[in-house]
Amino acid sequence: MQPKVSQQERHQIRQDEIIAAARHCFRASGFHAASMSQIALEAQLSVGQIYRYFSNKDAIIEEMIRRIIDYRIAEMEGNTQTQLFPQVLAWRQTLNQDDDALMLEVAAEATRNPRVEAMMTEADARMYENACAHLKKTHPHLDDERVRCCVEIMAVLMEGTMFRRLTPQKCDPTQLHKMYQDIIQMLFTDQ
Repeated sequence: MQPKVSQQERHQIRQDEIIAAARHCFRASGFHAASMSQIALEAQLSVGQIYRYFSNKDAIIEEMIRRIIDYRIAEMEGNTQTQLFPQVLAWRQTLNQDDDALMLEVAAEATRNPRVEAMMTEADARMYENACAHLKKTHPHLDDERVRCCVEIMAVLMEGTMFRRLTPQKCDPTQLHKMYQDIIQMLFTDQ
């Protein structure tokens, strides 16, 4: 006999299925071109059923972004080793290639859609504040302004690397690794 699934658990399972279907559609067609009909077809639901869980496509995008950011924050909090950062940059590593591609879609859609721009701004603020708190914990000798500057530079490096993954690497990662180590060392040195 299978354990009884609560209404809340069923609701969560259905939302997860819709988000998974939407992620697939957004990757295939982009946010702008992916329709609710496509998402419904992918999720094997009717459009009306999707509207029971999400008021519109923007609400699906918002939930998808929230989940990606939650995952990234959890990974950041679980990783206290800032020495891994140069390796991640040099070898263009990623936590999740699909998430990276979807966040690039978010950035593109944010240039056209003020609602998605607001979502991206809120997601960035969450990541930034969590990164500042994490960095302050791991490098308490840095003053608050230095922490904010370090986080901003690290965000630019990570986001730039995310974009650069779309192109072939043009130099030796071993050399890049050393340079990134020097940059990180300089950032975390109290001045």
